[in-house]
Amino acid sequence: IIFLIPTRLGEGGVTGLTTIAYYTLNIPPYLTNIVLNGIILLLAVRFLNLKLVLYSLWAVVWLSIFLRLPVIFVYRTNQTIISAVMAGSLTGLSMGILLNSNGSIAGSTILGKIVNKYFGIQVGWSTLFFDLSVAVPSVFIIGFENMLLTALELFISAQITNIFLARFGSKKSLMIISDKSQQIAQELSRHLKQGITVIPARGFYSGQDKQILYLTCDRKQLVEVIPFIKNVDGKALVMVENIRSVRANDLYRIL
Repeated sequence: IIFLIPTRLGEGGVTGLTTIAYYTLNIPPYLTNIVLNGIILLLAVRFLNLKLVLYSLWAVVWLSIFLRLPVIFVYRTNQTIISAVMAGSLTGLSMGILLNSNGSIAGSTILGKIVNKYFGIQVGWSTLFFDLSVAVPSVFIIGFENMLLTALELFISAQITNIFLARFGSKKSLMIISDKSQQIAQELSRHLKQGITVIPARGFYSGQDKQILYLTCDRKQLVEVIPFIKNVDGKALVMVENIRSVRANDLYRIL
């Protein structure tokens, strides 16, 4: 808001609707924010888990409180693109932190989460779709140039959100080939307290039977897993890949 309203830029989703309501009807942003997001959260109860909805409600309440506080600092510049870049960068970073903590600020993010859950589209891009559906029609209020800068701000936000989640929120899959696969599996299963898949395999060149270990973990666990493997078999072949989707009885997350 600090970067958007002084330069008369728009936004996407509920935030975009709050700026439009402020520009046209002078309705306080905090009021529009809590009313519209409240409606969306009621919808989210049907499609998303209650924990996410409660976290999002907590964020919406505090966001409205901060929007209600008096503005201490107003950023003004003739270079509107600076405001667009800064707003997009800060929004993308904050959304990445929120989504990685299984929360959101409701609005288009909740709709993006629903699309992500049922269609597998990355949250950043699905959210961008809903944001643009608000930002593009705002051309009649903020003008064509500011609408283009708003689209740029939304694109930057989506990119940073996806990069953040890929960097800090994605799961890792490991494939381990070793002559001591049983020992490695026992150590990792005991340490991670999770199952490990053992895949029978045969080396084409050597003709020897091997066992491939397959497991998933997060980045923090990966740092601990590699030394475990090295201690058991320093010659083990370890392949690590990023994965977007992990699903189990107690875990459903698509990034």
